[in-house]
Amino acid sequence: MNPADRAPADPFARITAVVVNYNGAEHLPPCLEGLALQGPRIDRVLVVDNASTDGSPALVAQRFPAATVIELGENRGPCPARNAGLRAASTEWVLLVDNDAVLTEGVLEKLIVAARSRPDVALVQPRSVFATEATRVHYDGGELHYVGLFALRNFYVPLAEARGVGTLEVGGAVSVALLVRRELVLALGGFDERYFILFEDLDLSFRLRAAGHAILSVEDALVLHRGGTPGISFRKAASYPRSRAFFHSRNRWYFLDANYRRRTLALAAPGLLLYELVWLAFCLKDRTLGGWLEGKVAFLKDGAGRRAARERTRAVRRVGDRELLVGGPLTIAPQLSRRGFAAAVLQFLDGALALWWKLVRPWIG
Repeated sequence: MNPADRAPADPFARITAVVVNYNGAEHLPPCLEGLALQGPRIDRVLVVDNASTDGSPALVAQRFPAATVIELGENRGPCPARNAGLRAASTEWVLLVDNDAVLTEGVLEKLIVAARSRPDVALVQPRSVFATEATRVHYDGGELHYVGLFALRNFYVPLAEARGVGTLEVGGAVSVALLVRRELVLALGGFDERYFILFEDLDLSFRLRAAGHAILSVEDALVLHRGGTPGISFRKAASYPRSRAFFHSRNRWYFLDANYRRRTLALAAPGLLLYELVWLAFCLKDRTLGGWLEGKVAFLKDGAGRRAARERTRAVRRVGDRELLVGGPLTIAPQLSRRGFAAAVLQFLDGALALWWKLVRPWIG
């Protein structure tokens, strides 16, 4: 038989799993055990370690000797680690997993079925639920709110009440666990390493969709999401962490500046300013004003990085902002939207932002 007549190799026959780790010794065993449940398609597991100090690399070597540890030598956040894992992989599709994510049995096969369904798919995500409350959704994707946030679909909603069944196209995915088309993601710049953490998945989602690619969410593929990132996550924190206020303040504007057309920024300015004022008031109330200010200063100082990011998005764009962005609903964590005055302010903000987008969207390019 002529080699040219042979059927093309199945791009899903072998999958590389990349686990991003920083001080995750308590999370790695269930995470790696969850990967083992996915069957023989995963022929290689890479644990990319961000200079952990809790013995994580030794734990992997001792208890999971089949996994390969890549030690980066410093902690620059999950973005460089994910990119390093993508570059080290040799398979067409890669399963990116945070160390606190535990895949239930059959998740990978369901993601592969979705990825096969359309030629334009670049990224597929499962639905993550809380490991401590597996009947409640944490993340399953959403749309891209024009103020520079995710409009999440079922955030904290009981699983039995969650909207959506089967496989759905979504505006963006949250990077708890992702099946990604490796070379495509790398060709579009991978994860922007300036972000450190927060908004990096929003940014990648925007660039993929702006380039004309699709993102899918598989609603019956469940991943248990464990503890969150120490010092960043506020699921169990008594107050909003200052470090999170810094990354929110800086990275949201990294995202807006890199990806939106200037006409969009000008027309959306009243909504962007209103959100920023409410966010500033929250930081004042929660005593994280210093983080807010430091984030803005860091954003302004990074002139070269901002110019490079704008050029990167401009070079691949095929779809306009009007088709990519929505006006709501605004997603706020329950910890921040309690009853009373705060709830009233957030309800007003959500309505005002939606109204402004409805007015200016026809003129967005």
